[in-house]
Amino acid sequence: MHKATPPPQPWRGLLPVLAALLTACGGSVTAATAPATSNRWTLVWSDEFDGAAGSVPNPAHWNHDLGNAESSGWGNHEFQYYTANARNAQLDGAGMLVITAEKTSNPGPCWNSKPCEFTSARIHTQGKVGFTHGKVEARMKLPAGQGIWPAFWALGTDLATAGWPRSGEIDIMEFVGKTPNTTYGTLHGPGYSGAQGIAKPREFGAPVASDFHTYTIIKRPNEIVWQVDGVEFHRLTPAQLPAGGTWVFEKPFFVILNLAIGGDWPGAPDATTPLPARMLVDWVRIYKEE
Repeated sequence: MHKATPPPQPWRGLLPVLAALLTACGGSVTAATAPATSNRWTLVWSDEFDGAAGSVPNPAHWNHDLGNAESSGWGNHEFQYYTANARNAQLDGAGMLVITAEKTSNPGPCWNSKPCEFTSARIHTQGKVGFTHGKVEARMKLPAGQGIWPAFWALGTDLATAGWPRSGEIDIMEFVGKTPNTTYGTLHGPGYSGAQGIAKPREFGAPVASDFHTYTIIKRPNEIVWQVDGVEFHRLTPAQLPAGGTWVFEKPFFVILNLAIGGDWPGAPDATTPLPARMLVDWVRIYKEE
């Protein structure tokens, strides 16, 4: 998705179990480094979104990014103004997080000095939950429509000091309404960021938004694997980087969920775009490998 808390903003569209430490819910859990390819997993953190209808995401797990113009349109000329309002991110009382993008009247300024026309939410676990290696996945049902741009992704926890793309970005899942049968997994780092991000499409052969799917990465030393519904479709190692590219992924990352409207990649919404648009998240889970 790109661009997280402070600028400089990454270019999101062509966008842990800490190896020895997981920070979650304000505490910490120490976990031993596991063999690299056991394919045996132990759950170390999850948010199942079991809470009262209308309640906000657990603040022990999630922070909100806010605004639009304040972050230069999130680096992608997006049209939504992110809020912490429960209208934009709340539990439905049936075990789901619902992130809602809706048309509204002037919630705040957009990057183009005009009032934004939409609100939505972008939540992340920075400073609360992180991973260095392990398996990270979410079960989600995505909204459809022109200009719709939901994402499940991760940024290095050193974003504020290293800047983007040196912080590294792992787009676990991105979806744009103009390619309704396809999601994307992408890696961004020094020498392969923005439009040069190393991306691979996952073709469904049917509308992605018609059902729930589980989107996963497996992050091992010097390897990242992408899966949908347990089936691998993309794998990268340092040897596959372009000449001059730097692998910056052997460090902690945090998780991001958001629903953007418009931007350089998906294009603007139009009269056919179904609004409000709702992104349903059944759960987010992080595992260590035994």
